[in-house]
Amino acid sequence: MRLQHSTSSNIHNILQIINDAKVYLKSQEINQWQNGYPNQAQIEKDITKNESYVLINDVNEVIATSMFSIRPEPTYKVIDGKWKIKESEKYGVIHRLAIDKNHRNKGIASFILNEFHQQLNKQHIRSLKIDTHVDNHEMQYLVKKLGYVYCGIIFTEYNAKRLAFEKVIF
Repeated sequence: MRLQHSTSSNIHNILQIINDAKVYLKSQEINQWQNGYPNQAQIEKDITKNESYVLINDVNEVIATSMFSIRPEPTYKVIDGKWKIKESEKYGVIHRLAIDKNHRNKGIASFILNEFHQQLNKQHIRSLKIDTHVDNHEMQYLVKKLGYVYCGIIFTEYNAKRLAFEKVIF
């Protein structure tokens, strides 16, 4: 498997994975990604900023997608709680992580997060931050399993409550 930057040729696959994830979240009664977000315009914006990634398997299929950035996340400036590493210090952030429905529960999300940890380590960036829906227990379990610590509550730009987690890489 290889994690690489997305290109416009990946948009169709990315949207298929995200749309399947929306259906899955709804089936789990999780009100996340149910308002039209993420959409093609958001993915195109991520690609333009060089922040969209896809995971390609051994037979050259796109099996996962994620946004990863080292730009400050505006919604992380205010937290009801406390980050482990000051928000003013450079950090990584992940959004829009989704796995192809035929490849879930195979350790792929862990693989992707660990790849991002390695990228941050090489750049001497100590922290990776992520937020998730209050009802998304699978994502909460995953990040806790990987050593992330619950830091508090943030609100998205559309005022949705999210649980914020952080992992100190080194």
